[in-house]
Amino acid sequence: MGLKTFGTMGVDWEARVDFERLRRERLHRIRTLLQQSELGALLCFDMANIRYISATHIGTWAMDKVARFCLLPRNDEPIVWDFGSAARHHQLYCPWLGTERSRAGISTLRGAMPPEAQRAEDVARKIRIELEERGLHREPLGVDIVEPPVLFALQKEGLKVVDGQQLLMEARKIKTQDEIILINTACAMVDAAYEELYRAMRPGVRENELVGLVAKVLYDLGSEHVEGVNAISGERCNPHPHVFSDRILRPGDPAYFDILHSYNGYRTCYYRTFFVGSASKAQIDAYKRCRDYLDAAIELIRPGVTTADVVRVWPRAEEFGFPNEEAAFALQYGHGVGLSIWEKPIFSRLVSLDHPEVIEEGMVIALETFWPASDGWSAARIEEMVVVTKEGCEVITRFPAEEPIVAGTRYYTATGPLPATRETQSNLNNMGALSRVQAVVESARREGIPAR
Repeated sequence: MGLKTFGTMGVDWEARVDFERLRRERLHRIRTLLQQSELGALLCFDMANIRYISATHIGTWAMDKVARFCLLPRNDEPIVWDFGSAARHHQLYCPWLGTERSRAGISTLRGAMPPEAQRAEDVARKIRIELEERGLHREPLGVDIVEPPVLFALQKEGLKVVDGQQLLMEARKIKTQDEIILINTACAMVDAAYEELYRAMRPGVRENELVGLVAKVLYDLGSEHVEGVNAISGERCNPHPHVFSDRILRPGDPAYFDILHSYNGYRTCYYRTFFVGSASKAQIDAYKRCRDYLDAAIELIRPGVTTADVVRVWPRAEEFGFPNEEAAFALQYGHGVGLSIWEKPIFSRLVSLDHPEVIEEGMVIALETFWPASDGWSAARIEEMVVVTKEGCEVITRFPAEEPIVAGTRYYTATGPLPATRETQSNLNNMGALSRVQAVVESARREGIPAR
């Protein structure tokens, strides 16, 4: 495909992201699927779905509030209810939405509003009125996520509420050309963050400092939201805790990172593993095993292949220390990436063998593998994002990961550079050193020098 990479600006002298086309094609895709379904309308509270349908956004602070909502009736245009000032802003700056379809309206703020205020009932009444005006109030209403009071209020209004999330996931799984450019750009920004991480990692630096460094690099480049930075080092690598801490990096540590951020709404999920100063044989072996499983999966990605075909090349949970696939979930894993970091299709031995999904051109997929080292505490974690093309796939995560990378100062001894492959403890860490110590002790004993 030869995926293009641009800067983060819009310009008049080069065809880059066409945001009008992006809005038009996303809405067309979900409207087409809605018309083909049994649903009369879709009601969305999930910010990613609201953005996909309406191209409105009020900041990532609102992601967990479930306060704003959007209705897409069959054969009609979307209506968005939002914080009053945000609704006014949409009227001024979102001409594709129109002034009449941007309205003030707030849900329960996840229960923070007193039930007596009847915010849930107000939401349900607004939706019922719109559906009645269009003759859709007796048709199933697809809802993505919902607070129980709102669900009960919708049902009390006589509306038949069904799962609408699957239809939205189906719409979002195939990316448009503009979505792919935005995801590719988001990955380029993470490439830069890994470059700075590589330069900054050394003994004495803490995981949380590295998280702050990544956030600064990404926001400086134009990130909309740093959703999370997994920074895992040393003994914390196995088992994988999925959260950073204030642990201090030490010589010989493995350190792996997952950088999740958003550029114009589009996410990354992008792991890399480094070693601080040096790597042991056990760590190198773990990295190679992790990489081999990842490469085997990438080699299979092409249209027509199923998720079951891919996960069969990954190890069973019992092979790396877990009792079953649920216990090992998300360690050997794959998923679609778009406005959310986990979209269709899902690759996991937990579900994919019995419920395979077909890989299609235009999907953007993240594949991630994990392998514990034989030393009992180290591990490797690597992830690549790929765009599915007509004949295969193209990797869009470009920071080097083919071989283990050692970060930090290069040390020199009297005889030359300290090897980058060495055991993680510098004192008595191999049989050669132990033999030398034993020889010194034996020589002292023969000469009558008391051992200390």
